[in-house]
Amino acid sequence: MKNITLSADENLIEAARRRAVSERTTLNEQFRLWLKNYVRREQQAAEAMRVMRELQGKLRVGRKLTRDEMNER
Repeated sequence: MKNITLSADENLIEAARRRAVSERTTLNEQFRLWLKNYVRREQQAAEAMRVMRELQGKLRVGRKLTRDEMNER
């Protein structure tokens, strides 16, 4: 495992440490989880785009969608 150095406001670091202690974990472990999720989000987005490109032109709705229907979220 590689070590890194981060800089942040002292009060923020202390508040984060207190929270980690209350959750029976460490600031180090919480950062590792954050870093893992940070990378995973990018990978998930890339995978979703790959699937959308693969399905493009292969799915049929059965009728032409209205502009509003196409823009629904």
